[in-house]
Amino acid sequence: MQMEASQYIDASPAQVWAALQDAHILRDAVPGCESLTGNAIDGFDAVVVQKVGPVRARFTGSVVLSDRQEGTSMVLRGTGKGGIAGFASGEAHIRFHQAGTGTMLHYQVTARVGGKLAQLGARIIDGFARKMAEAFFARFCAAIEPGIVSESGPGASVHNAA
Repeated sequence: MQMEASQYIDASPAQVWAALQDAHILRDAVPGCESLTGNAIDGFDAVVVQKVGPVRARFTGSVVLSDRQEGTSMVLRGTGKGGIAGFASGEAHIRFHQAGTGTMLHYQVTARVGGKLAQLGARIIDGFARKMAEAFFARFCAAIEPGIVSESGPGASVHNAA
């Protein structure tokens, strides 16, 4: 599965950079996240509970930030195991820049799933991935934008790449 999206965030690139590396902000932004420990240098370990179609699972996994260009880009690589439900792995290439008084963040995600998750089909997995990305950014923006609690800022768009 591949997905590309852009998200306007009403905060400076420096604020977005700092927030993308803050375990507390990330834990609160990831839907279903029960715990997130670690740091941006050494990586994060997470426990996330999700329901994808008829499959509900507790995933344990890790995320490593690499190719970090302070204030402009990074790559996140992650893996998660959900027991009998299967596994998920992927990477997100993130880049961002000043856009007016805020920041325009662009990301490209490549993800792979296996086990029962892979049996659900591309339409369910793609829909779930879109929903998770939208929920993450709604929560992420609410955490760093002063007084903003909207699901998307101006110029936000999400689309799948074939």
